[in-house]
Amino acid sequence: MTAAIQPAADRKLLGISLIVIAVFMMSVQDALVKHYSGDLTLWQIFTLRGVLAIPLLLLVAMLMRQQQNIWQDAVQKWALIRSAFMVLMYISLYAAIPFLSLSVIAAGFYTGPIFVTLLSAFVLGEPVTPRGWVAIGMGFCGVLVILQPGGDAFTAWALVPVFGGLMYALTNVTTRSKCQTMPMAALALSLTVMLLLLGAVFSLILYSWQGVGEAAAELPFLLGQWSEAGWAQWLLFLVLAFLTIGISITLVGAYQVAPPPLVATFDYSYLVFVGVWDFLFLTRCRVWRPCAACC
Repeated sequence: MTAAIQPAADRKLLGISLIVIAVFMMSVQDALVKHYSGDLTLWQIFTLRGVLAIPLLLLVAMLMRQQQNIWQDAVQKWALIRSAFMVLMYISLYAAIPFLSLSVIAAGFYTGPIFVTLLSAFVLGEPVTPRGWVAIGMGFCGVLVILQPGGDAFTAWALVPVFGGLMYALTNVTTRSKCQTMPMAALALSLTVMLLLLGAVFSLILYSWQGVGEAAAELPFLLGQWSEAGWAQWLLFLVLAFLTIGISITLVGAYQVAPPPLVATFDYSYLVFVGVWDFLFLTRCRVWRPCAACC
């Protein structure tokens, strides 16, 4: 009996470990994007990060021995649907960056584990333990405390990352139900290529759209033109490329090997990480060297 139970326990532990690693890297990535949002556009980040990430990802796929048929797997229907959910998640998450602090964005976004649990229980039929419901409930209470819906400080922009949380949940439920046997590298490649293409298309549209001047001045991160990229910016894109590869692979792995309600519970560790980065990047930055990127 012990031999039969142990593999399942090992997979749960692996899933927990992978999701904690994934959300740690997500928090670092989001903090960097927030920090540099005054200097770069979202679409420039998507494009140049993708240019660096794709060859690195192909190298990682070779090391993982998942390079065979990787492009064919990356364009399969459910891989593309999953990537589309993830793209909408990123857009929702980053669209709120100029208007909200990282902690508030994280609180709205981390309604996602609640959606994951609900979808898993009522759509996938995954069992949720009472302890799991309690953990999700405590996380939701934390979200309400930070967002303060109905309070004077509440803004409608806080609902944008909530939509991102729903897209995140759909991504992970799709991973569990439709992409469980797909190579992790192929799913990561599918997302990376889609983000690169999206960044390139939006960059071209904004470059050719002459009437965006006033709007670009108000929302440079979303509607502005590309900035000149020096060595520091390329180093940032390289770091983001490594992070996006790591996030994609560990996130896929977590939801492939362990039940979504369990993984979603540990998803909330993102709130701890992002609170630390919010303090280090924003509060201390304002004290030491006030800058537009932190506002």
